[in-house]
Amino acid sequence: MGATMHAMVLSKLAALEDNPEPLTLVELPAPEPGDGEIRIRVAACGVCHTELDEIEGRTPPPRLPVVLGHQVVGRVDALGRGVRAIREGDRVGVAWIFSACGRCKYCLEENENLCPWFRATGRDANGGYAELMTVPAAFAHPIPDVFSDLQAAPLLCAGAIGYRSLKLTRLEDGESLGLTGFGASAHLVLKMVRHRYPATRVYVFARSEGEREFARELGAVWAGDSTDEPPEKLAAIIDTTPAWKTVVGALRSLEPKGRLVINAIRKEERDKGALLRLDYARDLWMEKEIKSVANVARSDVGELLALAADIPLAAETQEFPLAAANEALQELKARRIRGAKVLRVA
Repeated sequence: MGATMHAMVLSKLAALEDNPEPLTLVELPAPEPGDGEIRIRVAACGVCHTELDEIEGRTPPPRLPVVLGHQVVGRVDALGRGVRAIREGDRVGVAWIFSACGRCKYCLEENENLCPWFRATGRDANGGYAELMTVPAAFAHPIPDVFSDLQAAPLLCAGAIGYRSLKLTRLEDGESLGLTGFGASAHLVLKMVRHRYPATRVYVFARSEGEREFARELGAVWAGDSTDEPPEKLAAIIDTTPAWKTVVGALRSLEPKGRLVINAIRKEERDKGALLRLDYARDLWMEKEIKSVANVARSDVGELLALAADIPLAAETQEFPLAAANEALQELKARRIRGAKVLRVA
């Protein structure tokens, strides 16, 4: 019998209310790296709301069973043929972008996030809820020494997608910014803003008082419920929630020419009717804009890691063992959030 590994595996799709333990701890054959690939011995893997979208079928994996997890940090322990730039023992990270074609117009523009052949880590290919995983070497990122494994893991998705979202706001220092929802991504955006835009006032909309208190601790000038009206109209808002009603509320809080950036891979169906209550003259008129964020490109991850090391930008984390992945997902579903949840794998 060959080498094996432990992994938390998703075998069927269902709402967490109906299936509170969707992942099963199993023993699998250890993967071998193919040409141009590396194998990573996983040290830590962040837990993301996108995993809930996968489990509950809003962005379903193309095949089951699958190993989830796309905020992966570990050490390279095997090289496939043709790998030259990475050595065994290097510490690397893997983000949501597992691979792209490299030939289409989007890849040639360094917008691989829009590639029609984009493959996602932990959805289209096995991810980091396991002791070992393989990935194309070109899509692995060196991890700066300033971060521990647990601190680095959330930077690879929550940080990178937050960084891309902030770029898309076209924010200028001194303009006001809103953050709707205050989980792993938003708390890192707030830290980035305080470093890059010191004159910018940040307003946070969050359902739980715990999240609002956390936002104020990190420097938000105001924190209210998702339905509250802020003290001033905002130049830009980043929405990180899975809900639709927050989109309408955010539009109402924008100043003329304001921009709403939606940082979510899917929105839940339960409050879709909120869009029918959108009043064009009150909510969207005055040249307000809505911009979606689609995945991340390799450049987003690399730039974010460099910025994070310079600040330094460290995520607030809650640690869980690999076997407790279901518990972490349940807490995420219930919005028991303070920073980012991370699985300690090795």
